[in-house]
Amino acid sequence: MSETKPPTLAINIEFGGGLELLFGNVRKHRLDIPSTIVEQGDKPADLDFLIHYLKDNLLKEREELFVEEGTVRPGILVLINDTDWELEGEGEYKLKNDDEIVFISTLHGG
Repeated sequence: MSETKPPTLAINIEFGGGLELLFGNVRKHRLDIPSTIVEQGDKPADLDFLIHYLKDNLLKEREELFVEEGTVRPGILVLINDTDWELEGEGEYKLKNDDEIVFISTLHGG
């Protein structure tokens, strides 16, 4: 008898503006993430969950340049399927299969 895997979502992630340097210098990723958050009573996976998932599983260095106080730090533009996340509910946006999430740093050293 085989163990059933929990359902997953395929999400496309892209980093720009230098953020890719924090993620192993890889700009584009395709991830299979859990579709529900078991620790929160099988709540549907949202963008807040994805941010924490990225921090815990993909981020290679300098966490403080990506997250601050549980969300992306100020100065990082987040797009959900080419739309500003502020128009989609920010971290509460419920992820869907094949969503494209783009993180772009607007902060550049000089």
